[in-house]
Amino acid sequence: MSSDNPSGADNQQETVSSVLELDPLWVVGFVDGEGCFSVSIHRNAFARSTGGWQLHPVFHVYQHERYRSVLEALVDVFGCGRLRSKGPNSAVWTYAVDSLRELDDHVLPFFELHPPVVKAEDFRRFAAIVRAMRRKEHLTAIGFERLVKLAYEMNLAGKQRSRRIEEILTGSSETARQAPVEQTPLPTTVKIQSDPHGDMRSQAEMT
Repeated sequence: MSSDNPSGADNQQETVSSVLELDPLWVVGFVDGEGCFSVSIHRNAFARSTGGWQLHPVFHVYQHERYRSVLEALVDVFGCGRLRSKGPNSAVWTYAVDSLRELDDHVLPFFELHPPVVKAEDFRRFAAIVRAMRRKEHLTAIGFERLVKLAYEMNLAGKQRSRRIEEILTGSSETARQAPVEQTPLPTTVKIQSDPHGDMRSQAEMT
């Protein structure tokens, strides 16, 4: 025999889902308070063109495990991303998107249509970095340097990064100087001009 009244669990699930799916401005406010647009820079021995450094853009939203259902609803809102625990002894969970394609196709358009307020400048730089990386600009020394400088302007101007920007750019510039001449299609001389929230150490080692 069917019932006209859905279960309490179903009602609760629908309430959480509708708040996030039907009110984008709520999502923006939630992300302004609990989220982060970050670009970590860490070692990668295979990234030879950039002196052994790699850029890693990530969109995060943090929440205590008791509100994990809110993070799960964000997967539906953005149509991508995944949840993970911040650590084996942590009660905090993270919703994260770090695929360049998913960031470009889903996350960036959402926040361009519904701009953040508190994190407006971080988002602007984050979007520029993601799109430049999709164009492969980070694979050249000069493009990599430009994106590193943008990343260091984010999240309190890089004050919580463990490495100074000079340490990263020195390796990139040295790689450019040592590149063999035959790799340059034209005889051009290039002169190299020379993470975030305190609670975000769970990312790939923020610099």
